[in-house]
Amino acid sequence: MELFNAGINRFGTDESKFNSILCSRSYRHLKLVFAEYKLVAMEDIEKSIRTEMSGELELGFLSIVKKIKNTPTYFAEELYKSMKGLGTDDDQLIRVVVWRSEIDLVEIKGAFESLYGKSLHSFIKEDTSGDFRSMLLALVK
Repeated sequence: MELFNAGINRFGTDESKFNSILCSRSYRHLKLVFAEYKLVAMEDIEKSIRTEMSGELELGFLSIVKKIKNTPTYFAEELYKSMKGLGTDDDQLIRVVVWRSEIDLVEIKGAFESLYGKSLHSFIKEDTSGDFRSMLLALVK
């Protein structure tokens, strides 16, 4: 198993091998790789990445893995992050809603409500205003 041998099964980490595999294989293949990795390494790929990587590289690889493992949950978390706390990351909010609106926004809305106990619609309604709010609410209806 290439990822296992590039990470926890050696001294030092071959980040280029992780990069090569995570950025060039299909989602279907990577889901199988992650399942096999867990059997061989006796831990999730996320735990290995947290142990073996740091900084922006760690965050990037973790984002790739999270998106592949559960795309709706990944985007629900990104939407929540764009609206939590003071202020709204308008660019991120628009990017995710518009990009996913005709792909899997229904599933993302379900994941959002499961994770945060509140609908995406109500979050957007409370966190935005004006025409911006109207546009977003029309997309997430």
